[in-house]
Amino acid sequence: MNSIRAAWPGATLFEHECILFPSYPLEWPPEMLWEAGRLTLDLGRAVLAEDYGLKDAAPSNVLFRGSEPVFIDMLSFERRNPGDPAWKPCAQFIRAFLLPLLANRRWGLPLADIFTTHRDGLEPEEIYRLCRPWERLHPRILSLASIPTWLSRRVSPDNQKIYETRLLANVEKARYIVESVFTRMRRALDSLRPAAQKKSTWSDYMSAHSYNDPAFAAKERFVSEALAEFKPARVLDAGANTGHFSALAAQAGAAVVAVDLDPVCVGEIWRRACEMKLNILPLVVNLARPTPATGWRNQESLSFLDRATGTFDGVLMLALLHHLLVTERIPLGEILGLAAELTTALLVIEFIAPQDAMFQRLTRGRVHLHTVLNETAFAEACAAHFEIVRTLSLPGTRRTMYCLRRKGAR
Repeated sequence: MNSIRAAWPGATLFEHECILFPSYPLEWPPEMLWEAGRLTLDLGRAVLAEDYGLKDAAPSNVLFRGSEPVFIDMLSFERRNPGDPAWKPCAQFIRAFLLPLLANRRWGLPLADIFTTHRDGLEPEEIYRLCRPWERLHPRILSLASIPTWLSRRVSPDNQKIYETRLLANVEKARYIVESVFTRMRRALDSLRPAAQKKSTWSDYMSAHSYNDPAFAAKERFVSEALAEFKPARVLDAGANTGHFSALAAQAGAAVVAVDLDPVCVGEIWRRACEMKLNILPLVVNLARPTPATGWRNQESLSFLDRATGTFDGVLMLALLHHLLVTERIPLGEILGLAAELTTALLVIEFIAPQDAMFQRLTRGRVHLHTVLNETAFAEACAAHFEIVRTLSLPGTRRTMYCLRRKGAR
């Protein structure tokens, strides 16, 4: 700071806090994209009083500290002319926030699919093409997609006059108009707020899991004891479902990144983290097909594994192993090898034997392909990367909990 002021007298340095684990819109559930949109509008409106404005409204301007959004792009703020009645990034806000939320809400398009192939969001014309003729007259679609599509057909893309700034002599009138734009955007955003209590394939897992009450209590105790012994500062909960064990880790003092492939479950984790004020960052990530690197030369956004490798001193892999082995057909050694790359110390993993009811359900009659998988084979596979600290057979199940220390860890 002092060196900057010495070089440029009167200069001011703005610096956002360090975010421990960056995430991207293609990894967010709709709830988090909505929250990032709310923050963008609130900031854009608040700085009008100081004759400042936001010159862009991209979701990538926001990262999350746990479940809380943090605006990180200080260069998005610029001086604005008080006579300017327009909020220039309004159309960008519609493309990047409102239309993806609309597509997700109305047609179930995953945000991961939208933002992986459409970094800057969706165009009104793309939404318009998705609609049946009668849908195009729905009030929300009419204002966000249909009217912009119809108007765009009447304007030449080479007409530069549409981009010219039109200033008003009456500053109060200009301020009223731009304030009304923010009001309209906030109203549209609120109408697209993701609803709670939606159902999905795995959202009921915690209420209909494959454990009796004593087994689940024993599992919970085992995880809590491992967290108390190792005291990890950063925990990755892989296959977090609705975040029960993520919450245990956060309550034990860890900063938690909770990942699951089900956006409904991840949205529930976000709500839980907000309500309980827990340091949990929930992300929609399929560990078998994790977020790839994207952008120019794959350097704009790092892959999930690039960000995660070596970042955590604790990893939870609970009720996940059989999904990776059976559904994704990933060899056991590869799964444990990845776990060893993700954690620097603790791995709590749940072994599910082929005789388990859920394991057999996943195999769909092909359980004979996994006859060599047993606890002895699992322990031998673990030995390549980990030391077994202790195990616990969950009563009344064919499942065993393993507390593992990565070899070479202190």
